[in-house]
Amino acid sequence: MKIKKSLSLLTLIAAGLLRFEPVQAEVAETDSFKQFIGNMVKQQHFNEVELRKLFKVVQIQQPILDAMSKPAEGKPWFQYREIFMTEARIAGGVQFWKDNEAALKAVESQYGVPAEIIIAIIGVETKYGAFTGKYRVIDALATLAFAYPPRSEFFLKELEQFLLLAREERIDPLQPMGSYAGAMGLPQFMPSSFRGYAKDLDMDGKRNIWTNSADAIASVANYFVRNQWRAGAPIAYPVSARGEAYRQALGKGVKPDVSVGELRRMAVDIPAQLAASEMVKLLAYQQQEGEDLWLGLHNFYVITRYNHSPLYAMAVYQLSQAIAARKG
Repeated sequence: MKIKKSLSLLTLIAAGLLRFEPVQAEVAETDSFKQFIGNMVKQQHFNEVELRKLFKVVQIQQPILDAMSKPAEGKPWFQYREIFMTEARIAGGVQFWKDNEAALKAVESQYGVPAEIIIAIIGVETKYGAFTGKYRVIDALATLAFAYPPRSEFFLKELEQFLLLAREERIDPLQPMGSYAGAMGLPQFMPSSFRGYAKDLDMDGKRNIWTNSADAIASVANYFVRNQWRAGAPIAYPVSARGEAYRQALGKGVKPDVSVGELRRMAVDIPAQLAASEMVKLLAYQQQEGEDLWLGLHNFYVITRYNHSPLYAMAVYQLSQAIAARKG
């Protein structure tokens, strides 16, 4: 019986009716790969022999391609929220605050970004460093640059940025680990973000966002400031509405695009302290029954510069509030 099953399986494979994708494979010598190598040699002055030797051990990984097809942001809000608003993440955030109080206080004073927002970013991204990624960064970036056409342009640029940062920081490019998308360290910076925003808070000569909490904290704060964070300004407000007129203000995107005055005319009940001229974003979050309405202000939009999903930004905001409330 076992022999018959084996023969049947072999017959199916031979007939092409069953296909098995390899879990990993070498980077193919495609036109895209050749062009990338040529650009790195000509424009960034890399050694072609050394670069080709490096890519001989880089692997295209099928699990990375699979993960790209099912991001968490595809879930409705009530399911997405459950991932991050947990007792473990709230308690972990309070502990991270206690463990890094000096760095957080110094960074908040220097940059004007609240400690709880920085902590929540690191909490949502990596659960305070517990899950920083299981893939080699170079494998993730190469897989998505050369084997994922929908985003190849973006990831080709990030692969270039990664090789540049490895050279600048004197890091073996085969060593850093990260997410399936090539995000790195406690704050999950993409290589371009690392080069643009990573900071060396303890002044030890290294921008270490992998194991140095102080550097990671300062790097997150710097990211927000460089994206126009307004110190002391509010972030978001829950609101309610009467009737259905407010629905015309709901739309795609996360950038503030409607004035408070306009929303009040649509029967949206908004906190009195907000000026009629202030631009905001009206957002609806799906619950199991009905929806929650929120106003996203400028600083909420800044959070979405870290991740463009309004689900992500709201998870960060609500987690930050829960951590701050728990810490007291």
